[in-house]
Amino acid sequence: MPVSVAYLAVVIIWSTTPLGIVWSSETVSPTLAVLLRMLIAIIPGMVILKLANINLPWSKQARKIYTYSCVGIFGGMLFSYLAAQYLASGMMSLIFGLSPIFSGVLAQKILDEPKFSRLKKLALAVALSGLFVVCFDSMSLSENSVIGIAFILLGVFFFSLSGVMVKSVAIDIHPLATTVGALTFSVPLFAIVWFLIDGTLPYQEWHARSIWAILYLGIFGSLVGFLAYFFILQKLRASTVALITMMTPVFALYLGAVLNNETVSLHLIFGALLVMCGLALYQWSGKSKRLKVKPA
Repeated sequence: MPVSVAYLAVVIIWSTTPLGIVWSSETVSPTLAVLLRMLIAIIPGMVILKLANINLPWSKQARKIYTYSCVGIFGGMLFSYLAAQYLASGMMSLIFGLSPIFSGVLAQKILDEPKFSRLKKLALAVALSGLFVVCFDSMSLSENSVIGIAFILLGVFFFSLSGVMVKSVAIDIHPLATTVGALTFSVPLFAIVWFLIDGTLPYQEWHARSIWAILYLGIFGSLVGFLAYFFILQKLRASTVALITMMTPVFALYLGAVLNNETVSLHLIFGALLVMCGLALYQWSGKSKRLKVKPA
């Protein structure tokens, strides 16, 4: 698979995933919706592994990367689905866009990367100020939105933590094997959470839009999306992969407004611009620093 195709696939899938999560949770409980999504993804994934004769390694390093990947899938997805009960899809995508900054902070602790420069600290302040504006936009938020914001921030944390931890493992493994291995670790956890929180299967109440959204997220959002993500994560710098989060909120806000009648107020637009500017400054500061130390 060409890297450019995989990169574009991740942009498209991540742009549509927040709306898919909201739609799938309309008539299906969040814990069941995410469990069904993962089950739909893992079955064809295992079949493709078998037909393509791709090895699913089970060494210590392989199990470690499956575990680290599971942190992002389980933690990131579970809290995103819980947040969907309280937040619009565009808002979820916007807050998730902060993951590069979360990753940068975590990389300092886990990968012993250098501390933030003054420019990166400024970028962090700009992005957080944008988040502050968004969080206090009464037109776009409901009464219990603070719960949704807390959930999505937890999702961002686990997703970012997973990406940094995966980068710490040196192993040559097929991206599909990583995807299926991570899903194998994740599905039992999703099943336990569904059983403890909900445990019911009221399929009579499910609407077609929720069912189609779960199918889309299972096949494209999980199997194809995770495959493309782990592929580009192996091939590209983490900062290049992180640029995706600067593009997807714009598309997600547009799709939410057009397809789901979500409110896009001036405060929300202003806050989103601040977040995007903060992310752009964060990415640019890293490139600027590399250019300065480049030998003549």
